[in-house]
Formats: sequence, structure tokens, C-alpha cells
Amino acid sequence: QAQLVESGGGLVQAGGSLRLSCAASGSLFRINAMGWYRQAPGKQRELVATITSGGNTDYADSVKGRFTISRDNGKNTVYLQMNTLKPEDTAVYYCNADIRILFGPTRPYWGQGTQVTVSS
Repeated sequence: QAQLVESGGGLVQAGGSLRLSCAASGSLFRINAMGWYRQAPGKQRELVATITSGGNTDYADSVKGRFTISRDNGKNTVYLQMNTLKPEDTAVYYCNADIRILFGPTRPYWGQGTQVTVSS
């Protein structure tokens, strides 16, 4: 099996910055695309940013120019640098990764979520 563990959430004022981290562990064979999603109260979970194993990135329009996704393949970790945060960025942020485990199939895994709260 594989596990994703997020860290770095918290409370920040509008205009501030936070950096989220998500580390994969377990019986890993290969990690393909990794990404961040978020879910605000009363709303559906939405894509924030994704990054392929080769480093190609994609962003939701609402975060382009403010958020940066990156990954360290040697550490099996994906990061989300969030700058110029707005109150509407408040949500639980979830890490996602397509992982192939040893002697097993490739499937998506999710982290437990980390709360990001932006005060106005």
C-alpha cells in the first residue's frame, strides 16, 4: 500500500503565504502525476494544480500566478507554494497521486487533508 501525508496548513492573513507539503510512503514502485485539490464548506472538491512526473504543470484559473506546484522525485514529495492568499482560498487542501505499488496496480491515492484558513 501507499500513504500520502500532508503538512503545512494553517491560519494566515489575506496577502500572506503558505507552503503545503505532501510526502508519499509505502511500497512504492512508481509515482505518476501528483496534485492538489481543495474543498471549501458547502462546495465540491476542485482541482488546484497538478504536476506530471516530468514536471509539466497545470493550474486552476483561480490560482494561476499565485500558486506554484513542484515536486522532489527523490523525496517522493509534492509541494504547493501559495502566495497572495485570499479569503476565498480557505478550504481543506488534499494531496492526490497516481501511484503504482510494488506488485500491485496503479491507482489514485489521497491524503487526509490539511486546513488552510485565510482571514480578511
